[in-house]
Amino acid sequence: MPLELFTEGDPIADTKAPTDVAIPERWSERKFRGRLVNPANRRKMTIIVVGTGLAGGAAAATLGEAGYNVKSFWYQDSPRRAHSVAAQGGINAAKNYRNDGDSVHRLFYDTVKGGDFRSRESNSYRLAEVSVNIIDQAVAQGVPFAREYGGLLDNRSFGGAQVSRTFYARGQTGQQLLYGAYQALERQIAAGTVEQNARTEMLDLIVVDGRARGIVARDLVTGEITSHFADAVVLATGGYSNVFYLSTNAMGSNTTAIWRAHKRGAYFGNPCYTQIHPTCIPVKGDYQSKLTLMSESLRNDGRVWVPKERGDTRDARDIPEAERDYYLERIYPAFGNLVPRDIASRQAKNVCDEGRGVGPGGLGVYLDFADAMKRLGRPAIEAKYGNLFDMYAQITGENPYETPMRVYPAVHYTMGGLWVDYDLQSSIPGMFVIGEANFSDQGANRLGASALMQGLADGYFVLPSTISSYLADGPFEKVDESHPAAVEALQNVQGEVQKLLSINGTRTPASFHREIGKLMWDLCGMERTEEGLRKALDRIPEIRKEFWTNVKVSGDWHSFNQTLEMAGRVADFIELAELMCIDALHRRESCGGHFRAESQTPEGEALRDDENYAYVAAWEWTPEGQPPVLHREALEYEYVHLAQRSYK
Repeated sequence: MPLELFTEGDPIADTKAPTDVAIPERWSERKFRGRLVNPANRRKMTIIVVGTGLAGGAAAATLGEAGYNVKSFWYQDSPRRAHSVAAQGGINAAKNYRNDGDSVHRLFYDTVKGGDFRSRESNSYRLAEVSVNIIDQAVAQGVPFAREYGGLLDNRSFGGAQVSRTFYARGQTGQQLLYGAYQALERQIAAGTVEQNARTEMLDLIVVDGRARGIVARDLVTGEITSHFADAVVLATGGYSNVFYLSTNAMGSNTTAIWRAHKRGAYFGNPCYTQIHPTCIPVKGDYQSKLTLMSESLRNDGRVWVPKERGDTRDARDIPEAERDYYLERIYPAFGNLVPRDIASRQAKNVCDEGRGVGPGGLGVYLDFADAMKRLGRPAIEAKYGNLFDMYAQITGENPYETPMRVYPAVHYTMGGLWVDYDLQSSIPGMFVIGEANFSDQGANRLGASALMQGLADGYFVLPSTISSYLADGPFEKVDESHPAAVEALQNVQGEVQKLLSINGTRTPASFHREIGKLMWDLCGMERTEEGLRKALDRIPEIRKEFWTNVKVSGDWHSFNQTLEMAGRVADFIELAELMCIDALHRRESCGGHFRAESQTPEGEALRDDENYAYVAAWEWTPEGQPPVLHREALEYEYVHLAQRSYK
């Protein structure tokens, strides 16, 4: 790889996981070895938590209940509007209620295998271990999980697993879990342990003597830019899928908090690892602003197929069984329609590329429930998936009870994010990153129903147990607005805001977002090539230059200004897009959702290169004009043997 794209830095390692004990004992051992802060001292300490999704809401509530002073920040009008509310299908837990062979070790194995052997063993095992506690916590909060006829909690299957371990609340699991965390958070707000800061966006991190000590934030209603200080900062701000413009994420989802922290010294791990979800409603028009996810749970009973012949435009109901290709069942008989998301997405793309796609433009495949309704009856399907079917009908104008759904892959989740150690602490001491905002426990591909699991595991159980080890070094020196680092951060934010307003060009921020998003989808999306990535890296600096000379931001910064909000976020997306392409180009292998056309098996499956790429790529920011620095964290596998993934 040419040196002008990046430079090599020193290797890094996660030194917090106690690898001197067996993997089932590591989390218990880490908690025992960690230092504690006594209750009297907790009252003297302040923690900033940015974000109120499942990870951030759970963390703020738990830390407040533990006795810390918590300042919670979110950019929505209510914590209930966090994007976690959109998750549909379920949450994994190794409870083995079905007695079908599940266990903590099997969930751990499925997670590492599903991530194509690009996740840490210690983290993935802890995630599986903690999963069993999450369900008990949620039930105690009143989350209305689906139940079997006898009153026990029900389970269903998700992709990448041969057991039923996914707990669900119809197609509203994220919403119900978020309400549980929200109620816990509101209780602490009422108790006075959590200070709420609504409609407020973090725009910079304050670093004092190498430690994270606060944030600079803008009130999105009044425009006021202020500094806030704490003994530790926790980022729980979600992923960055909207760099692709069209994704399943809410329009407000962005990368600003983690990207600004990255520019202050936090390493960014595996930025090119983005997940493509196989069952989204296809794109409808050129000016569509987001895509709608149809839960992966639908693949439990829905069968995926396309016509066998190219160019077959007949109504799906007129195509006889003999002329249908149930391609996932044909190619992967062991897992069938429940293969992991990256595999299902790539195969959908393949059949559409062959000219066998359905719907406008041929960019769709059928998700058919006819067999399930014959077997179970329509009332059973309505009970399981009724709200999802209603949503599909409202968006498309088609009745999925009578004709198959049409779905196509779309960008959904990001496995990349800020690099953290086993304690969830970033490379900046005092800044912790949880949920989708960190580079995660998922490797190169997240198994379905594991996002909610990770968010709640980090927020309720992991972070509250590890942050005390850091805070035990306190109390830290008091910092206020007069500190040089705080003054510099505040002036940095004010300067960028004023610069955006002063350009007064001819293009809207949305037009730049749409352009960079299409470029990323075409050249750094489901399938990537060296030629395409180099083309993207030639074009992105041109887009960035034009943005900073021709963007038009109307209004001022002293009031409510959504155009200004978007402009700042798009500027960050453009910079992140360049790092994503560099990361994708340097990793000359296919793994999980990162498929390089130059690296595939004779059957067209992803081909890893464990000898050269079994590591986490942790990127260090450098000033503009200088290449980023790559730090490698070697991945070692002791309990799950490296192997070519097979779901056949």
